[in-house]
Amino acid sequence: MNDRTPPLAADFYHRLERDWIDALDEELEMEAEDARPGAAPGDSARAERVRYFKVLFRLQGELVKLQDWIATTRQKAVILFEGRDAAGKGGVIKRITQRLNPRVCRVVALPAPNDRERTQWYFQRYVAHLPAAGELVLFDRSWYNRAGVERVMGFCNDAEYEEFFRSVPEFEQMLVRSGIRLIKYWFSITDDEQHLRFLGRLHDPLKQWKLSPMDLESRRRWEDYTRAKEIMLERTHIPEAPWWVVQAVDKKRARLNCIEHLLGQFPYAEIERPAVSLPERVRHPDYLRHPVPPEMVVPEVH
Repeated sequence: MNDRTPPLAADFYHRLERDWIDALDEELEMEAEDARPGAAPGDSARAERVRYFKVLFRLQGELVKLQDWIATTRQKAVILFEGRDAAGKGGVIKRITQRLNPRVCRVVALPAPNDRERTQWYFQRYVAHLPAAGELVLFDRSWYNRAGVERVMGFCNDAEYEEFFRSVPEFEQMLVRSGIRLIKYWFSITDDEQHLRFLGRLHDPLKQWKLSPMDLESRRRWEDYTRAKEIMLERTHIPEAPWWVVQAVDKKRARLNCIEHLLGQFPYAEIERPAVSLPERVRHPDYLRHPVPPEMVVPEVH
C-alpha cells in the first residue's frame, strides 16, 4: 500500500490488517494466561516470546496440512493427553486445535461416568467418540482414568483395576488393527511446578474454576499418583501404541515439542488444491435491504 492507493482499496487493506492484528491478539490473550504476576520481561525474554510465536505459527501451518491430509486420505487418528492436574494438557490441545476445522479435528473431554455408564463395559463410553474416516480426535484424559484417578481415589476395586490392565492392550491393539492411529502422551511436571501452578489458579479469579475438590486432593496424594503413573506406563507401553513423555515444566517448550513430535508421527504431505477465486456478487435492481429494528440491536457499549 502506498500514497497512490485508491481510498477504497486503502480502507480494504486497513481492514485486512486489523483482522490480522485481531488474530494475533487472540494469541496474546492466551499467552497472558501464562504470565506470572509482576513479570517484567526484558529484551531477552521478549526475543524468546517472538521466537516462540514464530515456531508456533509454523507448526500450526503444518497442522493445517496434516488436517487436510487426514481428511483427504480418509485417515483415522486418536491422540491421548494424560498427565497430572495442571500439567499443561489443555494448553497444548488449544494450540493444536486453534486453527483447525472442528469438523475434522475434535476434542473429547468426558465428565465422570453417570450411574448408567458405571454399569457398562468400561471402554463403551469412549468408543462412541472414536473417529470415522477423515477425522482426528484428541482425548483430554481418556480410558486411563482407571489407572490414575480411579485407582488413587478408590473409585474402582482391585479386580476392576487388574481387569483394566488385562483389557487395555487388547483394546488398543484392536483399535490399531481397525486402522486407527493411536498416539499417547504423558505430560510430566515436578512437584514444585504443580504446587506453583495450583497457587496461580487459587489466586486468579479467572482460573479458580479449574481447581476442583478432586484436584486439591490430588495435590495431597502426589506420591500415590506417582506410583499409579509408573505402574500405568510400565503395563500399557505396547509396540502398537507406545507412551511418549513430554517434559512439561516449561509450558511453551512442551507445546512446541509435543506438536513437533505429533507431526512426525504421520507421513503427511501438502494436499494440492485448485485455485479459488471469489465470484462476483449477483445484484438485482429490485433488491432492498431492510433496516434492523433498533430494539433488536446489541447496544454498542464498547
